Amino acid sequence: MRSTLMALIGSGLLVLGSATGRTAAAADKETTGFFNGKDLDGWEGLTEYWSVKRLGRSASDAALVGNTGKDGIKFNTFLCSKKKYGDFELSFQVRLANGKGNSGVQIRSEILDMKKYTVKGPQCDIGQQFWGSLYGEHFGGMMKAAPEEVVKEVLKPDDFNDYYIKCVGKHVTIKLNGKTTVDDDFAKMPETGIIAWQLHQGGPMEVTFKNLKFRQLGNE
Repeated sequence: MRSTLMALIGSGLLVLGSATGRTAAAADKETTGFFNGKDLDGWEGLTEYWSVKRLGRSASDAALVGNTGKDGIKFNTFLCSKKKYGDFELSFQVRLANGKGNSGVQIRSEILDMKKYTVKGPQCDIGQQFWGSLYGEHFGGMMKAAPEEVVKEVLKPDDFNDYYIKCVGKHVTIKLNGKTTVDDDFAKMPETGIIAWQLHQGGPMEVTFKNLKFRQLGNE
């Protein structure tokens, strides 16, 4: 009896391991479909400001870099996904060079001006006192400010910070270095839209996004 039980357990472990492997492979495929780590395929914007750089030896060390150049820019501009997304999870590490500038990630948004690649919609904010907040870019302004004391506790101004976004229905969750800064429902949240990375108007700035992980939800 014991040998039979152990065989069943062993078989179950083998099945579980196989299923876990398939899930991991599927997750990797979904991430590379979102950002391939090689170039800007699948994205559109003012590409003179955006590039993909290798920060290490492996393909997983690829980073998306936005740089306004020495003169800065006179308007907010975004690198926009060509696809639209509804429910999803997105995590990455982000650094503002020398802690300067302002960036963000648009979710369920739309392009307003194809010449400047300005956008409209909710933005998960990055920079200054706005880290971890949900802001409405051409969408009504601040939607939910991150608690100042939480941001001060965990933010690494000159280094890479862990950033997590989850969007399900009208509910948005944002975490900064593991601490929740937004976790609420938003009645005006669109059902679907693009995801876009921001370069903010003003003086010279560089933002680097690395270790991107992406998963669509609701299709499992």
